[in-house]
Amino acid sequence: MGEEAKEATHIVILPSPGMGHLIPMAEFAKRLVLNHHFSVTFTIPCDGPLPKAQKKVIDSLPKIINSVILPPVNLNDLSSDVPHEVHICHINTRSLPSLREVLKDSSTTSRVSALVVDLFGIDAFKVAKEFKILSYLFFPSTAMSLWMFLQMPKLDEMYSCEYRDLPEPVKLPGCVPVHGSDLLDPVQDRTSEVYSFILNLCRRVVVADGILLNSFMDLEPGAIQAFTEGGELCSLQIYPVGPLIRTGSGDESDPNECLKWLDGQPDGSVLFVSFGSGGVLSPEQLNELAFGLEQSEQRFLWVTRSPSSKSVTANFFNSQSIEDPFSHLPQGFLERTKGRGLVVPSWAPQIQVLNHGSTGGFLTHCGWNSTLESIVHGVPLIAWPLFAEQRMNAVLLVEGMKVALRPKEREDGIIGREEIAKVVRSLMEGEEGQRVRSRMRELKDAAARVLSEEGSSTQSLSEVAQKWRTH
Repeated sequence: MGEEAKEATHIVILPSPGMGHLIPMAEFAKRLVLNHHFSVTFTIPCDGPLPKAQKKVIDSLPKIINSVILPPVNLNDLSSDVPHEVHICHINTRSLPSLREVLKDSSTTSRVSALVVDLFGIDAFKVAKEFKILSYLFFPSTAMSLWMFLQMPKLDEMYSCEYRDLPEPVKLPGCVPVHGSDLLDPVQDRTSEVYSFILNLCRRVVVADGILLNSFMDLEPGAIQAFTEGGELCSLQIYPVGPLIRTGSGDESDPNECLKWLDGQPDGSVLFVSFGSGGVLSPEQLNELAFGLEQSEQRFLWVTRSPSSKSVTANFFNSQSIEDPFSHLPQGFLERTKGRGLVVPSWAPQIQVLNHGSTGGFLTHCGWNSTLESIVHGVPLIAWPLFAEQRMNAVLLVEGMKVALRPKEREDGIIGREEIAKVVRSLMEGEEGQRVRSRMRELKDAAARVLSEEGSSTQSLSEVAQKWRTH
C-alpha cells in the first residue's frame, strides 16, 4: 500500500470541445480518483476562450484532478461552413503538439499508464504510442451507436445507395432494427465531406486497447452481450461503466426559480421540456410546440431558446443567445398558459428538475447525457431527436427500452401541434404513459444496482483500473 500511495497510477484524459463529452468524462475522472486513488490530468483543447459552461465543469472538478487548458489552436484556414464534427476534430488534431508536451511533463513526475480520448480524439493514439502508454476510447453514448461506428466500414461496402433509401431497416448486432433515415446525421449524405471523415474515424477505432462505454447491461442487454460474443465482429474489449451523469454539490443556482415553481405543483404533474445545451428549433417548429403544449392542457416547464432557421445545432459552440427567446413565442401564449406553464430562457437546473417530485415527464432531444439523467431519476420520456445520433437514441428508447413515446413528423419534417398535444396527454395521463412510467421505474432501480459496490458497472471499472495499474 505504501508503494501505491507513493506513486498513484496516472491517467491523461482528452475530451472533445463541447459539453456533451466533457460531462461524462469528468464524472469518469472523479470515479478513478475517488474510488481507485488514481491521479488524473484533464487536457482541454480549444480554439479560443473556453465557454463559460465548460469552464464551470472544469472548475468544479475535485482539486486533486489536474486540469490543463491547452493553448488555443488557429482554425482561420477552415471555411465557415465546415461541419461541426470536422471542426471539433481539427481542434483536437492541432492540439496534439501541446498534448505531447503535457505527456512529456507528466512522465517526468509520475507513471502515466493510459490516455483516454473520445471518438474525435483518435489521432491522439499515435502520441500515446510514442510514450508507450495504453490508448482507450471513451464512448459517451449507447452500445447501439458504438455498434454503428464499428460496423460502418462494413455497411459502406455492403450498400451503394443512401441509407435512408434502403428498403429494409439496418440490423446491428443485438440491437433493435433501425431505419436508414434514423441513423447518425453525419452518414445521411454519402457524398459529403463529413461522411468520409466519420468513416475514416470508424476504421481507426480498432487500434484502441479498450473501449469505456457510458451504458450498462440492463439498459442494452442485447447490444452489450453481442460485444462479449463479438468474435470477428468486434475483437475489442468493451467496458460498460455507466450511467455516468453529472454530480455536483447540488447548489446550482436557479435564476428563474423553476424549483420554487415546481414546489407548488401536484406530484408527477409537470412535463419538463428542454432540448439540451446545443439544440434549437426552427421558428415554425417553435410555434407548433407552443400551441401543442397549450392544447395539451398539461402543466409544463419549458426551457426555450431563440429559434434558428439555419441549423438545429446553431447553439453547439455558443449557447449564449443575445435575443430574447420570449419574443418568438405566439402572441398571448404566456398569458394564456400562466400558472399551468412556466417558460424560462436558455437554462434550468436539469438534474434538480428531474429529481423533483412534481416532474412527471421529460420532452427531450435524446442527447445521451439527458437520457441517462432521466433514467437515473426514473422520469419517462417524449423523444424529440434533433441531430448527431439522437434519432438512433430515440429508436432505442421507444422500441428497445420502451421508456419513451415519439411524436410523428409531417411530410415537411415539422411535428404539428395536434400531434404534440396528443403525445403529451398520452404520456402524462394515458395508459401508454403508465406503461413507459412503470418500465422507467425498473430501469431506475437497475441503474442504482449497477453502480452499487457489487454492481456490474462498478466491477467493470475495477477491471480497467487493475489493467492500468499493472501496465
